[in-house]
Amino acid sequence: MTDVTPSRFSNAPSARDMWGWVARGEVALALGVIGIVVLLILPIPAFLLDVLLSISIASSVLVLMTSLLIKKPLEFTAFPTVLLVVTLYRLALNIATTRLILSHGHEGAHGAGHVIETFGKLMMGGNFAIGVIVFAILVVVNFVVITKGSGRIAEVAARFTLDSMPGKQMAIDADLSAGLIDQDEAKKRRKELEQESTFFGAMDGASKFVRGDAIAGLVILAINVIGGILIGVLQHSVPLDQAFASYTIMSIGDGLVSQIPALIISIAAGFLVSKAGVEGSADQALVTQLATNPISLGMVSAAAGVLAIIPGMPIIPFAALSLGAGVLAWRRSQKAAEPVEVEVAPAQEETEEPISQTLAIDEIKIELGYGLLPLINDLEGRRLTDQIKALRRTLAADFGFVMPSVRILDNMRLPSMGYALRIKEMEAGSGEVRIGQLMAMDPRGGQVELPGEHVKEPAFGLPATWIEDALREEATFRGYTIVDPATVLTTHLTEILKENMPDLLTYAEVQKLIRDLPAEQKKLSEDLIPSVVTATTVVRVLQALLRERVSIRDLGAILEGIGEAAPHTTSITMLVEQVRARLARQLCYAYRGEDGALPIVTLSPEWENAFADALVGTGDDKQLALAPSRLQEFIRGVRETFERAALAGDSPVLLTSPTIRPYVRSIIERFRGQTPVLSQNEVHPRARLKTVGAI
Repeated sequence: MTDVTPSRFSNAPSARDMWGWVARGEVALALGVIGIVVLLILPIPAFLLDVLLSISIASSVLVLMTSLLIKKPLEFTAFPTVLLVVTLYRLALNIATTRLILSHGHEGAHGAGHVIETFGKLMMGGNFAIGVIVFAILVVVNFVVITKGSGRIAEVAARFTLDSMPGKQMAIDADLSAGLIDQDEAKKRRKELEQESTFFGAMDGASKFVRGDAIAGLVILAINVIGGILIGVLQHSVPLDQAFASYTIMSIGDGLVSQIPALIISIAAGFLVSKAGVEGSADQALVTQLATNPISLGMVSAAAGVLAIIPGMPIIPFAALSLGAGVLAWRRSQKAAEPVEVEVAPAQEETEEPISQTLAIDEIKIELGYGLLPLINDLEGRRLTDQIKALRRTLAADFGFVMPSVRILDNMRLPSMGYALRIKEMEAGSGEVRIGQLMAMDPRGGQVELPGEHVKEPAFGLPATWIEDALREEATFRGYTIVDPATVLTTHLTEILKENMPDLLTYAEVQKLIRDLPAEQKKLSEDLIPSVVTATTVVRVLQALLRERVSIRDLGAILEGIGEAAPHTTSITMLVEQVRARLARQLCYAYRGEDGALPIVTLSPEWENAFADALVGTGDDKQLALAPSRLQEFIRGVRETFERAALAGDSPVLLTSPTIRPYVRSIIERFRGQTPVLSQNEVHPRARLKTVGAI
C-alpha cells in the first residue's frame, strides 16, 4: 500500500524553484555583487581571469552602444548604478591581476593570463617606453578630457534641472487646469520630472567614480612594476633585466585592459549627459543637425579642395573629402529645390449658395488678427485647436452638457495681435496676446517686477506683464505664474463660456441630453414630458441652474425634482429651488474647502426679516421691493464680509433661508456673480459646516 502522507520536507524548494529564484533580477544582481567581493579576497586562476576580463570589455561596449542608441537620457536611468557596478568590477579585477602578477610573474609574461600578456605586447611593440607613454596618454584622455568634461556637463545639468523644477511643475499644473491633460498624464509628467532631477543629480556624483578609477589605475600600475621587480629579483632570483621585462609587460597590459573599458564607459557617460535637449538617437541627431545644410557642406568641400592643392599635402584623402562633401551638398540642394506636388481638384460647376445659409448663426466663434494665425498651427507643441478640444471635454465633465463647436477664423479689422470672442455673433470679450512671449502674473495680485509690457489679464483683469522667454527662469524663481499666449486666450474663452452657458443650452441641446439618458432613466423622462411639464419648462430650469453654475450632469435627479414639484407649482423659481434641494450633496461637495468643510457666511436675523418683509405679491408672483438705501447697505456688507474671508484664504457661500434665497441671489449676481448662495434646505445632513463670517 502506498503511503500518501505528506512528507515533512514537502515544502522544501525544488531545484527548478531555486533556479527560478536565481533567474530573478534582484537575486542575480546580489550574486554578482557578492562575486565582486569574492574577487577582492580570494585568488583566482589565470584562465578564469581571462574570461572575466573579456566580460569587462564586452560589458563596456554594451553600455556604450546603449548610450548611443537611446533617444533621451531618461531611457537609461540605471546608468549611475551600472557605472558603480562596472567600476567596482574593474577594481576587483585589478586586485585579482595584481595578486597574479606578484605571485606568478617570475614564470614569465604569461603568468597573469593571455589577455594581459597580449595587451602588453601589442601596445608596447617591444619597447617599454612606448607602453608607458600610451598608458599615460589613455589615462590623461580619460581623466582630464572626457571624465572632467562629462562631469561638468552633469553638474550644470543637475543644477539647472533642480532650479527649473518649480516652473515645470507650474506648467504641468497649468496644463491640467486648462484641460490639456488628465490626472494620469499629469502624474506621468511629474514622475518624469522627478526622474530627470534624480538622474542628473546621480550622474553628477557618478562621474567621480571614473575619476577615482583612473587614479587607482596609476597607483596599481606603479605597485605592480616596482613590487613585481622586487619580488622577482629578491625572492625568486630572477635576473633584473628579465624581471623588468616580464613585470613591465604584465603591468602595462593590466593597466590597458582596465583603462580601455574605463575609457569606453567614460565616452558612454559623455554621450548620455550631452544628449539633453536632443531628440532621437545620436546618429539621427548628428545627421539631422550637421549634414542637412547644403551651404555648410559646400564650404567643407571647398576647404578640403584648397588643402588638396597645397604643395606637400596628400592629395587623395583631401580630394576624396572634397568630392564627397560636394556631391552631398549638391544632392541636398536639389532635394530642397524640388517642387511640392499639390493635388488640384477638378473644377466644378459653380452653384449659387442658398440664401438660407446666410441665416445660420455660429454659437461660438473666435476671430484672430493676422498676427495670431500661428496659434492655429503647431506653436511649441501646443496648438490652440487642441486646447479648445480639451476645454470642451472639461466643461462637459464639469457642467453636464457638450458645448457647441468653436469656429476659428481671421479678421483683418482686428489688431494684428488681437482677438475677439463671439457668442451667437455678438462680441462677448476681446483682448491681445503676444506671440513668442509669456504672460507673467503675481499670484498675490501685485505688479510683476520684470521688464516687459504691463497689461491687464483679459479673463480676470489682474495685473500682468508680457515678458521674453529668456526671463522664464527668473520669473519662476520669483514665484510668478507663467502662461503662454494660447493658454491666455483659452482661459479667457473658458470664463466667457461659463458666463454664457444658459444661452448655449438650447432646446435642441436639451433634447440631445434626454435622448442620451440611460435606459433606466428614459422611462422617467417619458412619464414626465409632456404629461406633467413641457419640454420648455425643463429647458428653463436647466438654464436657471447653469446661470448659477450648477452642474446639470445628474439629469436624472433633476428630472425627479421637477416631477415632485411640478404638480404643485408652475413657477420656474419654485421648481429650481426644489431641484437644488435634491442636489444638496452635489452642491455641498462642489463648494467645500481644502479641509473638507463647507465655509459659510450667514445672514443675520435682521436681514432675514428685512428681505421677508420686502416681498410683495401672492403665490408665485412675489417680487422683492427693498428700499434703495437698504439695498446699498446690504451690498456694502456683503463686499466687506467676503473680502475679509478672501484675505483669510476662504471662498465661502452665503447661507439664507429657503424663502428668500432666489431674491438674495438676484441681488448678489449683479456685483458678485461667482458667489454661490445656498438655502438651508440645500445643506446636506452630513456636510461639515465652518462659519467664517456673518452679514
